[in-house]
Amino acid sequence: MLNLTPCLALLNDRSADAAAMGFAGLACGVIAFFALIGLAIAIAIILFLGSCLKRVPAPYRKMEPGMVWLLIIPLFNLVWNFFVYKAISESYQGYFQSQGRTDVGDCGKNLGLAYCICSCICIIPVVNMLAGIAALVLFIMCLVKFSGFKNQIPA
Repeated sequence: MLNLTPCLALLNDRSADAAAMGFAGLACGVIAFFALIGLAIAIAIILFLGSCLKRVPAPYRKMEPGMVWLLIIPLFNLVWNFFVYKAISESYQGYFQSQGRTDVGDCGKNLGLAYCICSCICIIPVVNMLAGIAALVLFIMCLVKFSGFKNQIPA
C-alpha cells in the first residue's frame, strides 16, 4: 500500500509557509500605508510653515521659506525644528515691531522652543509617552498661534 503521510506533511508545511508569507506581506503593506499617511501629514505641515514664512515680507524673514523642507529629513528634523520655529517667531516679531505693534509678545518663540524640547525628549524610552502628548499639545498651540499671526499680515 502507498504511504502518503510524508507528502501530506510536506503540503501542510508549505501552506503554513504561504500563510506566514501572506501575513508578512499584509503587515508590510499596512506599515507602508501608515508611513505614506505620516509623510503626507509631514508635507502638509511643512507647506503650512513655509506659507507662514512666505507671508512675512522678505526684509523681516529670518529664514527663506524653502529651508523649511529640511524638516523632511528623519532625525535631522529634531535639530532643525529649533531653527525653523525660532525663525518663524522672530520673523513675525520683526514684522510686527516694524508696524509699531507691541501686543504680540514673543510671537510664539517660547511655545515653539517648548515644542522642540518635548519632541527631542520623545526619543527617550518611557518618558516618551508623556513627552509625546505634551509635544502634540504644544505643536497644535504653536500652529494655531502662527496661523493667527499669518492672518494678521496682509497677503
